[in-house]
Amino acid sequence: MASKNDICRKIESIMPEAGACDRDFTVEYDERNHAWSVDLHRGDIHLKTFVEENEAETCLNKDRCLPLGLQIGQLKRNLELYRQS
Repeated sequence: MASKNDICRKIESIMPEAGACDRDFTVEYDERNHAWSVDLHRGDIHLKTFVEENEAETCLNKDRCLPLGLQIGQLKRNLELYRQS
């Protein structure tokens, strides 16, 4: 299984505009949902998404990261839209 650090570094590399892990976003494994949660935050505003285990593994092991990149990109866009409203 992927590690938090592996996923953090991959997000930072494919989506540098998301910021730095543990500063601008956090990654934790959610046992209940059997998925990785990515919590993007700016100030007091937080938005969270879940990344399925197989998507994370495919990105890390086979370098097919389009689903992960799209998901994090959309999360970032939604956060920016929320901050503007």
